[in-house]
Order: sequence, then C-alpha cells, then structure tokens
Amino acid sequence: MAVTAPSRPTATPPAAASPSRTGAAAVTAALAALVAVLAVVDLTQGTSGAGAAEVWKALTGQADATDSSVVISARLPRAAAGLLVGAALGMAGAILQSVSRNVLAAPDTLAVNAGSYAALGIAAATGASLPLLASSAVAFGGGLAAAAVVLSLSGLGSGTVRLVLAGSALTLGLTSVTEGLLLLFPEETEGLYAWNQGSIAQSSGFDGVLRLAPLVLVGLVGLLLYARRVDALALGDDAARGLGVPVRNTRIVTVLLAVLLATTAVTLAGPIGFVGLCAPAIVRPLARRFRAFARTRGTVPVAGLTGAALVLGSDVGLRAMVDADAAVTVPTGVVTSLVGAAFLIVLATRLPDAAGATAVDKLRLRSRATFLTTTAVLVVVLVGVAVAAVLLGDSKLLLGDVANWVRGQAGQTITFVLDTRIPRVLAALLAGAALALAGTLTQAVTRNPLAEPAVLGVTGGAALGAVILVTATSAAGSWSLAGAACVGAAVVSAGVFGLSARGGFQQNRLVLVGMGFAVATTALISLLIVLTDPFNATKALTWLSGSTYGRTMPDVVPLAVVLAVGVAVAVARRRELDLVSLDEDTPRLLGLDLGRSRLALLTLSVLLSAAAVAAAGTIGFVGLVAPHAARALVGRQHVRVIPVAVLLGAILVCTADLIGRTVIAPAQLGAGLMTAVIGTPYFLHLLVRSRRA
Repeated sequence: MAVTAPSRPTATPPAAASPSRTGAAAVTAALAALVAVLAVVDLTQGTSGAGAAEVWKALTGQADATDSSVVISARLPRAAAGLLVGAALGMAGAILQSVSRNVLAAPDTLAVNAGSYAALGIAAATGASLPLLASSAVAFGGGLAAAAVVLSLSGLGSGTVRLVLAGSALTLGLTSVTEGLLLLFPEETEGLYAWNQGSIAQSSGFDGVLRLAPLVLVGLVGLLLYARRVDALALGDDAARGLGVPVRNTRIVTVLLAVLLATTAVTLAGPIGFVGLCAPAIVRPLARRFRAFARTRGTVPVAGLTGAALVLGSDVGLRAMVDADAAVTVPTGVVTSLVGAAFLIVLATRLPDAAGATAVDKLRLRSRATFLTTTAVLVVVLVGVAVAAVLLGDSKLLLGDVANWVRGQAGQTITFVLDTRIPRVLAALLAGAALALAGTLTQAVTRNPLAEPAVLGVTGGAALGAVILVTATSAAGSWSLAGAACVGAAVVSAGVFGLSARGGFQQNRLVLVGMGFAVATTALISLLIVLTDPFNATKALTWLSGSTYGRTMPDVVPLAVVLAVGVAVAVARRRELDLVSLDEDTPRLLGLDLGRSRLALLTLSVLLSAAAVAAAGTIGFVGLVAPHAARALVGRQHVRVIPVAVLLGAILVCTADLIGRTVIAPAQLGAGLMTAVIGTPYFLHLLVRSRRA
C-alpha cells in the first residue's frame, strides 16, 4: 500500500513543551538503555541454571553445547519476542489514542485481541492447520472487524468511556464464543486457552520473530509516513481539512496499521494485555516537557520502547519473584493484565465524569392491569420453560415419568436422569432470579443503568474466591463454596464501591473501576487455571462458563436461602429503593440515611451475586438485561420491577441452560456462554441508544 504525507500540516505543540532536543534525546537514550538492561537480565533467567557468565560464553561461542543451546535456542528468542511484541503494542496504542483523541484507546479496549482470539478459535475448530503468516492474516481479519465495531459504536474523537464499555462488552461476547469452541472442540483447539493468556516464550526459536518482524517494520514505516497527518488531526477535523488532510482516509489507514501491529504481536505471543494502554500513558507526560514527544514521529518510537520495557520488565519481575519452574508456566500476559488493571482503576478515579455518557431510562407509567397481566404471562412462561427443561435433554422424558419419580415409582434410568436434571433446572432458575435482583438493586443504588454484577467485577470476585477453593481442594462443599464466593465478591465490591463512592457513584467512574477489577480477577483466575493440575483446570474452566453441570440439591440450598431473604428485604424496602434511585437530595430531605441504605442494599446485592456464582458459575449480563426489560414493561416503581425482573432473570438463565444442553446434545454449552451471546448485543444496543440521545 503506497502512502504519502503532506508537506506542511503539523500539530501545534503544547505551550509548556520545551524546545530542547537534547533533553528528548537523553530520555530516549535512557529508555533504550533500560530496555537493553532488561533484555540482558532476561537472558540470565531460566530453569537451566545458566547465569550471566554462561550467557556471555554462549554469545561469544565459548560455552558448552548445553548452555549454548539454552541461550541461543530459548532465551534469545524469548527476549527478542518480548522486544518485538512490546514495541508493536506500544506503537499501536499510541497511534490509536492519537487518531481517536481518546486516552483509553488500545488493542485491548478496542477488542482487537478478543477478535483475533475468536478468529483463530474458529479457524482451529474447523481443523485447519495454518502456517504462521496465514495465522497472522486470520488474526488481522478478526481484530480489524472487532475494532471496526467498537469504533463505530463509540465514535472517533469522543466517547472516552463509551469506547471502553463497547470494547469490554464485545470482548466478553467474543471470548464467550471462543471458550464455547474450546469446550466443544477440545482436541482441535488444544493449547489455544494457554496461548490466549499471552507468553513471549518461543518454542520454535527465532522462526516466529524473523517471519513477523517485517510486518512490525511495515507498520512503523507507515505510521511515520502518516505522522504529519495524524498531528493535523489533533487540531480538529475542520482544521485538518483546511490544511488539506483527508481526515477519513488518514484514520482508516492509521487504524489499519495499528491493527496490523497489534495482531502481529498477538500471533507471535498471544494477547499481552494492556501494554498498548499503559505505554502511551507513560509517554504522555513527557510530551508536556519536550516538544519532540508532542509530535507523532517522536511519540510512536518512544511508546514502542516503553512497551518493550513493560513486556520485558514484566517477564523479568515475574521470574525474579517466583520459582523458576513456576515462572515457566505463568504467562507474561497475566502480569501485564494485572498492571493494566491497576492503571485503569487509577485512571478511572481521575477522569472527570461526562454527563450523558450512558443511557438513562425515561420515566414510564404503567397501569396496575398492565403489571398484573405481564406478571401472569411471565409466570406461565416460567412454568413452561421449567417443564421443558425437566423433560428435554440428552434423554427425553414425559410428564408421567416425572409423576412416577415424585411418587418414587420411576425406573432406575428415569430416577437417575431426574436426580441429576432437576437440581440443574433449579440452579438455573434460582441463579437467574438472584442475578436479576442483584442487578436491580445495584442499578437503583448507583443510579447507573449499565451497572450490574458482571460489569462491576463483583461476579469476577465471587468467581475468583470460588476458583481458589475449587483448585485448592477436590472436596469443596456447597456451603464452603458459597462462603468462598462471598468473600471474593465482598473484597472486590469493597474496592469498587469504595473507590467510586466519592462524588456519588458517578456513572463513568463506577463502570471503569468495576471493569478494572474485572480484568484483574480474570487475570488471577487465568493464573490459577494455568498453574493447577489438568483435572482441576478443566473443572474450573467448565464452571467459569456458567455451567449447571453436576449440581445437586445441596448445592442449591444456599442460593435458595439467600434469594428468599433477598426478595423479602427488597420488597420490604421497595419505597426506599424508589427514593435512592431518584437523586442525592430527595432521600435526605425525607430523612433517609443515604449512606447506610446504600451500604445495606449493595451488601445484599453482593450476597446474591456470590450465591449465584457459587451455584451456577459465572453468568454475565442477566443483571443488566432483566432490570432494563422489567422497567420497560411495568415502569420504574420497584414494587413492580422486583417481581418482574426476578421472573425474567429466571426465564433467561433457564432457557440459556436448556439451549446449551439440548441443541448440540450430548455435548453441552454453559448457560453463561449463552447469556453472553444474548447480553452483548443488548449492551451494545444501550450504548447506541445513549449515543443517539
């Protein structure tokens, strides 16, 4: 692709930037030196015991065959991959933030990594064996499609938080689809889950680095050629057009180049999370001091160096903190994701809240007859779905079989089927109801229509607590699993709500902080799954897909108890929920202790989420979809919203579970995967609505 750059347009540097080229050169040299030091240290780390002396001998041709093989065939390719991947991601993030004028734009937040993962998962599930460059092309196609969707929803040049919301929702949906393929085609997709955690280790030596390095070079050269056009975009679209810059063409080409860089890194090392977000943010303060870094030609290379330092630093830090044998199995991407999660949380607490960033439900008034009719219809639908879930599956039954089972007169086969199926149905019904109620409470208290347990990281915290117990012991009981989930959810929710409480749970801050914690819990869960033995890893992965497989009556009891208490408390405090959901002043004027009410209702929401996760695994978007649909059907009064949302949540999860275990029987898909497929488009629809508003 031939590219040309105009001769004149450049962005005006910040007024505070220093004209000193010496200072910028010194900073660049210091970064390069840091990268070199980290690369050298990385070469000395490993399981073979080859230290600095052995590395030096291997590089000078004086080492024995064993040490030379370790250094030349394993460690050097790993360090080279770290340099290449970090540089590619850093440059991709820098240019995406420049052309979108959005400090949160990155390969992760644009769902580029998730799109590449999904595309490669689909290719692997078909049984296709692709060479490296073909895999890069497939990853490029998937990443580009995902980025196009996110950018079209968020808009270039606006919607800082909207971009993260759209990217995170699409990432969840695409990841759910891919994990479904992993469960359905375990042999064809073997190793894909571990690859998705991101590791710079190179089993094929320098082959991958040498094949993909030219693509990174193409991306860098293209970005430098378009640097002046990108600088002109910083002046605004109208000003750029006045300078003769084709705005649309410039954005398309630079986004294509950024996606090329990101997918090249993904192909080589898997998704290395949040380097593209953190590296430009580290460079950004330098632009206020040095004019050279205020221009794209200076920002892109320095962001590349910073990205390389982040990747190599994460790898070096990991190997310095843990045992060498354990460090081999821990993906580098897990470490960078944890760093990125912390960075996103800090950034979220500093970003100003933008009015109108999310959709707000309009006040709807519905008659009592509408409420009663809606409730009656939903009860009939719920009964029908529950009966279908009991009768259908890998073995189809009749109502007479169920009647005989109730009387204790069924045959051995029928008894076995119903003994295993009915607890699953109950778990799905109760989990859906609990998540819907938790979402209703959270949205009312925070006055945020996009708040729900999964989006806010509460579900992830519960999942982390439960996975710790599942992977630590093979004999986790129902109550102990529920307790572990509650502890995990409580810790995460304390962090999310504590950091978001300042300023009255502002919409943007709450969602971004929650997403930061969700990323952190996902990284920690991945770490546990990778480190654990294969049996527990498979069990945890299946459970995280939201599966009700293997549930028994004792597993359902804790959830039933928490749900009964939750519904009773919510109905009793229905007027309080109405007041809290209005504004900050009205509840106080009426004598309501707003802080205490929020704490009590959020605590109840956390308990409901944790109990649902313990009983049915991770199921997302139910707490978002059910309350929204309930308010659309019966209005905003919580005396009506609560029962309708509970019924809708139960119907949604039970239907998802039924579809997941019948459509492709005897193979099964978790209910969480099915609800993610349903919930992701709905979430994106809400963003489109808010953008139009």
